[in-house]
Amino acid sequence: MPITDWPQTERPREKLIARGAQALSDAELLAIFLRTGVAGKTAVDVARELLAHFGGLRELLAADSKLVCEAPGLGAAKYAQLQAALEMGRRYLGEKLARGSTLTSPHDTRVYLQACLRDRPYEVFCCLFLDNRHRVLAFEELFRGTLNGTAVYPREIVKRALALNAAAVILAHNHPSGVAEPSRADELLTTRVRETLDLVEIRLLDHLVVGDGEIVSFSERGLL
Repeated sequence: MPITDWPQTERPREKLIARGAQALSDAELLAIFLRTGVAGKTAVDVARELLAHFGGLRELLAADSKLVCEAPGLGAAKYAQLQAALEMGRRYLGEKLARGSTLTSPHDTRVYLQACLRDRPYEVFCCLFLDNRHRVLAFEELFRGTLNGTAVYPREIVKRALALNAAAVILAHNHPSGVAEPSRADELLTTRVRETLDLVEIRLLDHLVVGDGEIVSFSERGLL
């Protein structure tokens, strides 16, 4: 039965308008994006099959372009649209950390870091530079590594902080394994960075480790 023959309260688009996007399932949201189905299948049917095939919405969005383009109901154009939608979401979250905004919500910072870092297949080390009122000066990816680690140079962090005239810094990096628990190497690095920043009177406020759906804060753990 085509979606146009469904009761109006069950049609994904009408349901979203009436109740908000949060009321829709992953399949219904994806069906709105797909717009149309294929022969003998509605857009919702296709969406359910895609989610089952890839293992979920997150896995679909993170999948290799070739696999997505070859999937029934998708293709190169749909892949480009999916990636554009994902990047718009990241940038929407990133605007809360835009230059000049005051960092008042740890929750917003964590949501943004998860969106940016948790699905990276390699380790990325970033810094959030703040002024003395905790207004954002910049959020930058400074070092990129492999699946197992990243070479981080405290002097480079200090150089960038001084160039931005930062008064405080928050460190962040991801664990591609999905386990956010800090390693001994993470603890030693944090100590080195803090001591190096102390020499130029710049505060290290926190170090956040991003895992799969979890973020560990060094500050909350009492490790700073």
